[in-house]
Amino acid sequence: MSPKNANRDAFAAFICDDAALDMLRPAVVDMGWAPEKCHRGGLRNAIQSLSITASPNILMVDLSESGDPLNDINALAEVCEPGTVVIAVGQVNDVRLYRDLMASGIQDYLLKPLNTGQLRDALVQAQAIFAAPKNQDPGAIKRHVSTAVVGTRGGVGASTIATSLAWLFSSDHKLPTALLDLDVHFGTGALTLDLEPGRGLTDAIDNPSRIDGLFLERAMIRANDNLAILSAEAPINSPLMTDGSAFIQLEEEFRQSFEMTVIDLPRNMLINFPHLLGDVNVVVLATELTLAGARDAIRLLSWLKVNAGHARPIIVANKIQPGANEISRADFEASIERKIDFMVPYDIKAASNAAKLGQTFIAANSSSKAGGMLRDIGQMVINSVDEGGATTPDTGGDKRKSSLLGKFDLKKMLGPKAKAGATA
Repeated sequence: MSPKNANRDAFAAFICDDAALDMLRPAVVDMGWAPEKCHRGGLRNAIQSLSITASPNILMVDLSESGDPLNDINALAEVCEPGTVVIAVGQVNDVRLYRDLMASGIQDYLLKPLNTGQLRDALVQAQAIFAAPKNQDPGAIKRHVSTAVVGTRGGVGASTIATSLAWLFSSDHKLPTALLDLDVHFGTGALTLDLEPGRGLTDAIDNPSRIDGLFLERAMIRANDNLAILSAEAPINSPLMTDGSAFIQLEEEFRQSFEMTVIDLPRNMLINFPHLLGDVNVVVLATELTLAGARDAIRLLSWLKVNAGHARPIIVANKIQPGANEISRADFEASIERKIDFMVPYDIKAASNAAKLGQTFIAANSSSKAGGMLRDIGQMVINSVDEGGATTPDTGGDKRKSSLLGKFDLKKMLGPKAKAGATA
């Protein structure tokens, strides 16, 4: 614990006008806190004060005189101790501002004019959040499962699987979960959950040195009590300029702050930043039963064996339509030399329903056959790491030996017509 942490006040407020101060002080006294900690002055005063003194457990700041509230809140994050619960006060009634402020990590946003009931409820809730039990034994080994979801081709449903797994871990299993969407320009992680992606991921890429626990607290978007998302919609005229160090730092911070990490990992990111899989325990390889899917499943499994041999691969064939698949399951498995772990049926109505509701596929269709299969995938991911944090051995592979040509017998996979044409 730092010297600043040792003498933290229970509460402090920086309020712009006397009317709001007069309303706040009695509520503060009722909470058992010192009313003299209610200071005259807004957010800028708070930043100046907290740059030289310890930040309180609970901080209330007035944004009324701030020309750029979001930027100023980020500046406040630089001087606040980790764990400080921040309540903002303002007079701008704007839904987008509210969402952006909540995404930046504040606990609540109260509109002026303030009233006694509103203040008391906000302060009680803030105190409960601050007093909530943290990790009791920081020295204990905490199991963490990091899962990358990779699609063999675009459109095979890797993002649907990634968002559903993250939701399952956080909702059904009640595990603190981070979802990292690394499609920086076209990611759909936040969109799937009807959330604004914010600037957290792009800020992390631009400033890797800023990444720490407090940065995550401010930058990640909360989808539910146990799920936080880091996503982006970077301008398409802004190329990705990074050496990948930000992603490694993010993964390390996730290990400290969460029990589960789900990475929606586009193939091009895997190629450009192979070190992303350095600490990943499980790779869910999503594919369709097509020739292109089989070819790229072979290539990706071979790449994983060389570059991420420690990670357990789970093969998921998605969007399965009986009688309408390009190649059969048996031929697909023969070509990749291992069994498919899960066959998820194609359910366009369920997918459309989830999109209309602004929910993940599993949240909107938990009782469907596809939803049940996704739950089974999630359970396999959880079981892939033991209590000590070690990845359990992969037993799904079919160890038959053959040549590369034997792995990909096009004539066999295309059926009788192709064979007849080849003979002719």
